[in-house]
Amino acid sequence: MENTERKLGTFLGVFTPTILTILGVIMYMRAGWITGHMGLARTLLIVFIANSITLITTLSFSSVATNKKVGVGGAYYIISRSLGYAIGGSVGVPLFLSQTFSITLYSFGLAEVLHFFVPQIPVSPTAFIIILAVGGLSWKGAEFALKTQIPVMIAVAVSLVFLVLGVVSSGEISSLKMSNPTGEIGFFTAFAIFFPAVTGIMAGLGLSGDLKNPQRSIPLGAISATIAGFAVYLSIPILLSIGADRTTLISDVMIWSTISPLGAIVIIPGLLGAIFSSAVGSMLNAPRTLNALTTDQFENPAVLNFVNSKKGENTAFAVALVIALGAVFLGNLNSVATVVTMFFLTVYGVINITAALESISNEPSWRPKFKIPWIASLAGGLACIVVIFLINPYAGFFAILIEFVLYVALKRKSDRSKHGDARRGVYESLIKNSLIKLRKHEMTPRNWRPYLQAVVNDPEKQKNFVKFASFFGQHTGIVTVTELIVGVLGEENIDVNEKTAFMEQFYQERNLIVFPEVNIVEDFESGLITAIQANGMAGLQSNTVMICWPDEVDTYLPKYLSIMRRISVLKKSFIIGKVPPDLKLNRIISKRKEIHIWWGGLQRNGDLMLLLSHLMTISPIWKNSEIKIMNIVNNKTQKKEAETNIKKLSKESRINASPFVIVKPSEKTFEQIIHETSKDADAVFMGLNTPEKGEEEIYAHKLKNLISGLKTVFFIKNSSIFQGQLLQTESFEKTMQEDVENDG
Repeated sequence: MENTERKLGTFLGVFTPTILTILGVIMYMRAGWITGHMGLARTLLIVFIANSITLITTLSFSSVATNKKVGVGGAYYIISRSLGYAIGGSVGVPLFLSQTFSITLYSFGLAEVLHFFVPQIPVSPTAFIIILAVGGLSWKGAEFALKTQIPVMIAVAVSLVFLVLGVVSSGEISSLKMSNPTGEIGFFTAFAIFFPAVTGIMAGLGLSGDLKNPQRSIPLGAISATIAGFAVYLSIPILLSIGADRTTLISDVMIWSTISPLGAIVIIPGLLGAIFSSAVGSMLNAPRTLNALTTDQFENPAVLNFVNSKKGENTAFAVALVIALGAVFLGNLNSVATVVTMFFLTVYGVINITAALESISNEPSWRPKFKIPWIASLAGGLACIVVIFLINPYAGFFAILIEFVLYVALKRKSDRSKHGDARRGVYESLIKNSLIKLRKHEMTPRNWRPYLQAVVNDPEKQKNFVKFASFFGQHTGIVTVTELIVGVLGEENIDVNEKTAFMEQFYQERNLIVFPEVNIVEDFESGLITAIQANGMAGLQSNTVMICWPDEVDTYLPKYLSIMRRISVLKKSFIIGKVPPDLKLNRIISKRKEIHIWWGGLQRNGDLMLLLSHLMTISPIWKNSEIKIMNIVNNKTQKKEAETNIKKLSKESRINASPFVIVKPSEKTFEQIIHETSKDADAVFMGLNTPEKGEEEIYAHKLKNLISGLKTVFFIKNSSIFQGQLLQTESFEKTMQEDVENDG
């Protein structure tokens, strides 16, 4: 195929192919037939709905086209650069097929005309030959093919003039006929047959790679051609209903020739030329769409070199030609028209939704010269989807299913995006608006959810620790993983972006929904407090800090306790977690897992411990785990009372937990009881007190002894603004026994 190297202007490159594709085979061969069957009122309604959809679609893609350069591929280029390669590819395939089937549609129409004049000419074989002729003309290149359409447009205009003259000279303008349908075909069947008449709106868009100035030519040429086509199609049913009776309209394929005062001699040139030029326009577009598709969807350099070469262009052209030839076997013009309608409606729907999302995104880069309200684009997109199912719900479902399968297949290898897309802008716009709304609603215990900041110094070694953070927050909260590196920013040979990207990939491969960040600090304690204060934004700051049990306990654990006291002023809770690096969290264990909560009361961290343990059990790994609330009392009377209170707590909090109350033997310490009882537990929760300033080392030593012999342990300090209220058990706390020493 000849490369035009952007030689085309607005008139020749957009308006001419668009208007001639619109005023094509359906206008000449089916407008009268539809009017005869449906009656004038319903035909005008069909025309209005179809043209409204295509007009909105034209406005939508014109808006996108004036915001950015539109490359080769037209509609596919717009969708893929706005919604990503995966969605672009899943819609680009139907677009390519619709353009290819359109070649067959127009060729069938031309074959029917020839058959009408020479009945001995077979329709399907003739359509086959016409497709080959269309391919031959298109092979010469877009500029050559489009120049042949200027005389065709003159011929179409002449045929329209003589249709009007024929109606005026008939002397029967006094009344409009055929107000009722025949009932032989349904409304949406007629709509499906008519709709391809107005699908030429993207003929110029498909040639975007050949235009001198696509941003100017596409909206100007496409909108003017669409409006002109709309006006023509509203006039034709009225003219035909005046110029002929119902029976003639239904039976006479060449009704235009019958009405025209000079007969077929002034109609046939426009008819044949319009049909042939429409086929040529589709033949020019289809290979370009396929070429753009393959360029985007294949990363293999050898494939790209082939696609972008002259040989690749020729291959795309050959594929389109072969498919168009194969579609001849669908049988007739009406069958092909319905298939084309389904494909085009799908593409138009996505184009409208694309324009709506671009507008909603409010991205600074969204600065189109031509704007359309997002609600209009969205309405156009929804209308396309509704009409698909009204025409044929089974075919509509099948079409969407095919596109979904294509999307899933392409998504696996198309997560990259060299150009960015509108989806991020939409998400950011939604986040901003949500945050504005959020600050108008006061936080309550009912709304509280864990926004966790998990601090690590070795993401790979501490991956199990991060998994527990994910268990606590994956379904309801947000988990940020902060890697803290002690050093001097700018002087260390550390690429923060590279380390963040590594963490992102590392956790993603393990299906952990967390948000990684890297902070370089000059001092551990002050740097961590700064990182904790800086985490979050606009009311979504972290409310709970998690830190891993240190290897150097004597050095770092006292610092953790000091940090805990200081950040409690910020109403942030604190968790110190000891999680074995070699813990097999993904392995299915036959025995039922046990989670032990050593109870000190709701106000003594109990509410947060029980809530976090419940969130753990939502994870598939901890599903069906048994939560035991452990309590130590002095006598049997207290035991019975404690068991009753724990059962009441479980009922009121709607968390399935069972009591495990121990009467303390006089010869055993609390630490001994905890070690003996929880040594085989899969996870243990204990509360944290706040040591007095200067006593951090003493308390750290106590925690070190307490944790000895236990597997996975979490020390919890609830410093939230809703301390003791997170379970919303209003009547329980007054009756629940508290034991200070149980809290460690």
